[in-house]
Amino acid sequence: MTKKEHITLIEEALTELRPFLKKDEGDITFVDLTDDMVVKVAFHGACKECSMSAMTLKAGVEEQIRTLIPSVKKVEAVN
Repeated sequence: MTKKEHITLIEEALTELRPFLKKDEGDITFVDLTDDMVVKVAFHGACKECSMSAMTLKAGVEEQIRTLIPSVKKVEAVN
């Protein structure tokens, strides 16, 4: 699978999660996919300051992305 195909799947995963985040006045965007398969995302709005964002990142975002792309090692928030 190419990097472009990986990014497309990552964007699809984020699109599926976005309604849940927007419900709480937040959002998330894709930032980068490193060569060593680490996905970088940025939280926005209420998600940026939320004390639960670390849990959302691991239990929601990372799980969703790794389900679609098992070769992803981890997902990190850049903000």
